[in-house]
Amino acid sequence: MSACCSGGCASPTPAPDRRYRRILWIALAVNAAMFLVELIGGWHAGSVSLLADAIDFLGDAVNYGLSLAALGMAVVWRSRTALFKGLTMGAYGVAILGKAAWTMMQGTVPEAATMGTIGVLALFANGGVALLLYAYRQGDANMRSVWLCTRNDAIGNIAVMLAAAGVFGTGAGWPDFAVAAVMGLLAVSASLSVTRHALTELRAMQVTAVQATR
Repeated sequence: MSACCSGGCASPTPAPDRRYRRILWIALAVNAAMFLVELIGGWHAGSVSLLADAIDFLGDAVNYGLSLAALGMAVVWRSRTALFKGLTMGAYGVAILGKAAWTMMQGTVPEAATMGTIGVLALFANGGVALLLYAYRQGDANMRSVWLCTRNDAIGNIAVMLAAAGVFGTGAGWPDFAVAAVMGLLAVSASLSVTRHALTELRAMQVTAVQATR
């Protein structure tokens, strides 16, 4: 995906108002809490997809904190913040892909019941945050990075639940590894989208600055 979902920016962009700030604070608290829940649950269940999702929750909590800080900054700094977050998302995705490959070679079979229960809880948490952020999905690169992170998290939670069902049905660990790999690919895809959007904004600002000096 490119800036504005490759379809232009016809939709109006809501201003980063007090409501948006409150939503980011709620999102930060939810993600920090779910990081702890999934970290403990993933370690107990031996699930790489839950551990991957836990790291994702931690990364998103930091993401929301950076977004809150960037709201009061100039547009150029918001774009730079989005660029940093995009690169971080890409690094996370690559790390998850490596972890999934390593765990698959170890032949670990996770505990399906714990995976499913925590997956449902995480889906409710991310689904609620995604609904709150939906109106801001077509904003600047910083807002877009927040929306993409939340959307990917909800998709990842559904995938974890499917992996739990797969592990339960097959008695093997490959569904867990497969879901972790998909989550890693989603992170890389979102990273490319956010990074391209941020670079486009920064280049546009550079052109405007050059023209203003003429």
